[in-house]
Amino acid sequence: MKLGLLLNNLGAPGGQDPIRTAQEAENLGFDTLWSAELWGTDCFTPLAWVGAHTERIKLGTSIMQIFARTPASAAMHAVTLDYLTNGRLVLGIGVSGPQVVEGWYGQPYSKPLARTREWLQIFRKAVAREEPLTFDGEYYQLPLQEGGSGLGKPLKLIQHPLREHIPVFVAAEGPNNVKLSAELTEGWLPLFLSPYRMDIYKEAMDIRSEDFEIAANLRVVIDDDLENALGQVKQMIAFYVGGMGAESFNVHKDHFSRMGFPDMAAQIQELFLSGRREEAVQVVPDEIADEISLCGPKERIRERLGAWKDSPVTELLIPSQDSEVVHFMAEELL
Repeated sequence: MKLGLLLNNLGAPGGQDPIRTAQEAENLGFDTLWSAELWGTDCFTPLAWVGAHTERIKLGTSIMQIFARTPASAAMHAVTLDYLTNGRLVLGIGVSGPQVVEGWYGQPYSKPLARTREWLQIFRKAVAREEPLTFDGEYYQLPLQEGGSGLGKPLKLIQHPLREHIPVFVAAEGPNNVKLSAELTEGWLPLFLSPYRMDIYKEAMDIRSEDFEIAANLRVVIDDDLENALGQVKQMIAFYVGGMGAESFNVHKDHFSRMGFPDMAAQIQELFLSGRREEAVQVVPDEIADEISLCGPKERIRERLGAWKDSPVTELLIPSQDSEVVHFMAEELL
């Protein structure tokens, strides 16, 4: 099983912390380093920064939001970074949610699955550079057909890509989104995945190719006090289920409901939105917090790694820059 490391923050101004983190991960044998994109830093600039100071580690976006960039713009970003880093880019993409898409980007959040399918088609065509780019879809038209000057013309990427096919991973929680990823891309970036409940994604697992990658975001908390370690995971679950979405639309709430915890998810959201956040955290059962993470003393984590090794997951992405966690996971898996 491979290991990846997620950059949680940029540290002090000047950018030395990400460089040290990236170089340490590369020296330890980590396969990938991932840069986040929410509504703060973009996902490409940190990868360009650390890419200039590393040689082998692959560089992933986790996740580039497709509503933030047209497919052609993303193709230019991807081709440029892939070229400068000698073919090390893995493009992780996702749709985020309506609060971010409409609140931050000012774009309508409509039919994200269908939009992702169109987006991928255009991105692939742009990078392949076989002919001037044209597309006539429901969400994207190239050249623009309505509402423009009528002067647009099909264009071809000027920069010749280092690779004509850049690997794309889709960040998804819903079974239909995961199925799309298995159908059209090289990999899947799951959040809150349990290796004990993979039957939720049976349809996607049945159609995936042999080399399809599953790079799971996995919280690792080394602590002799198991209750304290699980508490950190519970806080994260409560925040996502309760606060990362609206009452009428929250993909994380829906995800935990599919996993078999609908009452928990509904109660967490109700408490969180009413301002009773600590109570919301207490609603999260140890069982589910334990399943989606690796918590406790090192011996316990070592034992529980077996379930992940036996699952379809091909890579564990560790969202931690704690040196003890990074070195321990490298020792166990690399």
